[in-house]
Amino acid sequence: MAEAAGEPVVAGGGDIGGKTTQELIAQVDIFAGLPPVHLRRVVDIGLEETFKRGERIFSEGDAGDKFYLILDGAVRISRFVTGIGEEALAVLRAGAYFGEMSLIDEAPRSATALAHERCQLFVVNRADLEDLLFVDRDLAYELLWNLVRTLSRRLRATNDKMTFLATTNKF
Repeated sequence: MAEAAGEPVVAGGGDIGGKTTQELIAQVDIFAGLPPVHLRRVVDIGLEETFKRGERIFSEGDAGDKFYLILDGAVRISRFVTGIGEEALAVLRAGAYFGEMSLIDEAPRSATALAHERCQLFVVNRADLEDLLFVDRDLAYELLWNLVRTLSRRLRATNDKMTFLATTNKF
C-alpha cells in the first residue's frame, strides 16, 4: 500500500457488511485459514461494540487487554507528539484490526485509537482468548502462527519506512 510521507495509512477493505461475524473474521489475516469450528469459537468469546465519531476506544499508555476487528466504519490510530500534537499513524477501515500486540504482552497501549467515523467493532478480551487457546491447542497453533506472520509483515514495513526516512534525511 502506497503512502505519501506524513499522511496516515488507510487500511482495510472498506464496507464488508451483509455478512455474519464469522464470515467477516474469516476474511481477516489473523484468522485466515481457520476451519469453521475454530472461527465459531472465536466468535463465541467476542462481542460487538459501537463507537460514535470522535469517541476514544483506548489511549496511549492504557493497559492493553483487548483485540479489535473493524466490522464497519473507520478507526484512527495516532500518537501524541510533544510540541506537535496528534500525529495520525493510520486510518483503518472495515476488515482491518488493531490492538493485537496486547494479545502477546502486557505492555501499555503504544498508540491511541479513536473512532474516525461511527464504527462497529468485534472485540476479544485477552483473558477469554487465553482461556480458549489453553483448551484448544490446534486453534492456538494456527492463530499464533497467523499473528507471528502479521507482526513480521508489520515489522518489515516499519523497517522499509525507517530506511526511506534515513535515506531522504527526514529523520
